[in-house]
Amino acid sequence: MDRRFVLKAAALPAAATGLAAPALAQGRPKVTWRLTSSFPRNLDTLYGASTTFARMVSEATDGDFTIRIFAPGEIVPALEARDATSKGFVEASFTASSYSIGTDPAFMFGTVLLFGLNSRQQMAWLYEMGGNDKLNTLLYAKHNVLCWPLISTGAQMGGWFRKEIKSPEDLKGLKFRIGGLAGHVFSRLGSVPQQIAAGDIYPSLERGTIDAAEWIGPYDDEKLGLYKVAPYYYYPGWWEGTGILSLFVNKQKYEELPPAWRSILQTAAAATTSLGLAKYDAVNPQALKRLVAGGAQLRAFPQSVLDACYDETMRMHEEYAKADPVYAEIFRDMTAFKQDAYQWLQLSEYTFDSYQIRRLRR
Repeated sequence: MDRRFVLKAAALPAAATGLAAPALAQGRPKVTWRLTSSFPRNLDTLYGASTTFARMVSEATDGDFTIRIFAPGEIVPALEARDATSKGFVEASFTASSYSIGTDPAFMFGTVLLFGLNSRQQMAWLYEMGGNDKLNTLLYAKHNVLCWPLISTGAQMGGWFRKEIKSPEDLKGLKFRIGGLAGHVFSRLGSVPQQIAAGDIYPSLERGTIDAAEWIGPYDDEKLGLYKVAPYYYYPGWWEGTGILSLFVNKQKYEELPPAWRSILQTAAAATTSLGLAKYDAVNPQALKRLVAGGAQLRAFPQSVLDACYDETMRMHEEYAKADPVYAEIFRDMTAFKQDAYQWLQLSEYTFDSYQIRRLRR
C-alpha cells in the first residue's frame, strides 16, 4: 500500500467538512521546520529514521510541510537537541529522552525502563496503555515539548570492553561510556560513567579516555568501528531491553499546525518507528557474524554482575520514586504493566522461542 495514501488518510476527518477551497487553503499554510538530530549521518538506521519521517510528512502534505534535518553540531551539539527544542531554537529534534535525565530523571522512561520492558511491550505501553500520553502530560509539557517514538532499536547489547568482566569487583573504577540512569547504577557500583555522543565514542576508546562503551547493537556498533579498540562484546544490555528514540516537537509550534497535519506528523512517526525496528531485526544478525569474524569476542555478563546490577537498579528506582511523585507514578504504571505482560510472554513467545533455539542447536 502507498504510504502517502495511508498518511493522507489521517487528514480526511479535517478535510471532509465541505469547506470551500479558500477555507481549505487557509488551513494548509506552507511550513518549514528544522529538526536537529543527536545521531550522525553515517548511522543510516538512526539518522535515516529522521529523513524517512521527514519524507513521509512532505509527501502526505504535497510538499507544504517540509522538515529539514540537521546533523549534530550543525545547529547544536548532539546532547543538547531536546533542550534546543524546548527553548524554540528549533521546532523539532530526534534524540533519546534519556539524554535529558540531568533535567529530570523521569525522562528515562521515554526511552526505556531499566530491567523493564522489551520492544513490543514498550510500544504497547506507550501506544495502548496511555504511556506516551502520560509522559506528555506529566513530564514533557512542563518543558515546552511534546514527544512521540520515532524508532525502536530492539534489545541492545551490553557494550565493548577492553578487559573481561568476571565479577562486580571488575566494575569498580571502570570508565564506561553509558547514558541515562544506567550510568547512575554503574556509578553506585563503583564505575565512572561518561555520557559521550556517538561521534566521540571511538576516539575516546582509542585514546584510553574510557575503558568501555555501549552504543546500540551489532549493525550500528560495526559502523562506529568499536570492535577495533575494545574486543570484548558483552550481552545482554539489561538497561535497554529496548531503546525508543524520540521525536520532540516544540509545544507552541505543534499547536500552530492544522489538526490534519498534527495527525500526519504522529502517523508518520509511528510508521517510521515500525520500519526502524524491522530494519534492525533484518541487519543485526549478519552484522554480528561480521563482527565475530573480525575478532569480536562475545561474552555474557556473569550472573553475579547481573544480580548486582538488578538489585542496585531496584534500590535506585525506589529512591527516585520516593523523591518525585511523577517518577513514582510512571514507574509504578510501567512496572504493573510489566507484570501482566510477562505472564503472557512466558506462555507464548518465551516457550516458542526457547523450543526453536533448542532445536536449532541439535
